[in-house]
Amino acid sequence: MTGGGGGIDGRASVLVINVARIGDTLLATPVIRALREAFPAGKIGCLLHPARVDLLRGLPWLDALGTITPKTARWRGRIGGRRWDVALVYGKDAPLIRYAARVAERVVAFRQGREELNRLLWRAVEAPGNMHAVHERLLLPQAIGATTRDFRLAFFPSEPERDRAARFVDRNVPATGKRLVAMQMASFPTKSYRDWPIESFADLGRRILDTYPDAHLLLLGGKESRKRAAWLAGKVGSRATVLAGRMGIRDTAAVMERVHLYVGVDTGPTHLAGALGIPMVALYHCHHPGRNLVPLGHERLRAIEHPATGSGCTPRAPMSMIPVDAVWRQVRSLLDPVGIRRCTP
Repeated sequence: MTGGGGGIDGRASVLVINVARIGDTLLATPVIRALREAFPAGKIGCLLHPARVDLLRGLPWLDALGTITPKTARWRGRIGGRRWDVALVYGKDAPLIRYAARVAERVVAFRQGREELNRLLWRAVEAPGNMHAVHERLLLPQAIGATTRDFRLAFFPSEPERDRAARFVDRNVPATGKRLVAMQMASFPTKSYRDWPIESFADLGRRILDTYPDAHLLLLGGKESRKRAAWLAGKVGSRATVLAGRMGIRDTAAVMERVHLYVGVDTGPTHLAGALGIPMVALYHCHHPGRNLVPLGHERLRAIEHPATGSGCTPRAPMSMIPVDAVWRQVRSLLDPVGIRRCTP
């Protein structure tokens, strides 16, 4: 196991444990890329929450993909000994740290709040201050000598998923709807302060449809967003299709891959749009500024920061402070160059 960067050679087996939401899962994909670059002959594995494992299916740098939760980690890994050279653990769930210590020779994580857990770590990485989320996550592989110059997020739809997406668009979007605009109107309920007002989305949607006769809106979201999406569809008429709650994350991503523009608040599908590399306008709350979260290496991104960013913002600062005019200008900068031929991945 010795002989390379961080004392670990290119044949090492490295396990990444990252039990997180959609966005935090995608923000760690450059970590997997960095590990493969550093350990080309090694084995790279990843354990995720069961609801997130589909996000990394098809990722070419992974050799093994599985699921874990803090609850299941309590009883796993007690038989069979240490099967990994190194485990990188994200977060501060004690059961995950203890599981990693049972299955890996060396465990790397950010410094924990309990010294008993820090004693299980081969390297306790100091938590950073104000830095981009991707660079923060890359601090763990850097502790074992793994680096990358490619900070882009990654997601790979399969060909069957792309075929289903094409059929969905053909069935649900009129022939006149050649300029597809996807909208993600809400974050998850516990971070609803990141939501731009639904009335602002309606205003933006009307401007898009009035300005571009060939435009059609796809309204994204989970089951919890169905009412908001249906309300917005009612405001803009037949030139909108409600996708919220109708399909899983992978099929949704394959549909997103076909759009000409994505507009969304700071939430999982916005990171997914960044991973797909599609033109996008992303709106960020000052409590979670875009400078720490925007997709890196994305040439067709327009990030809109909350006006209170950098001024002692709290979650109480309303997203209504972002004017529709500011978003509209960025939408036009990306939509105006688009021709009328439907996008094909």
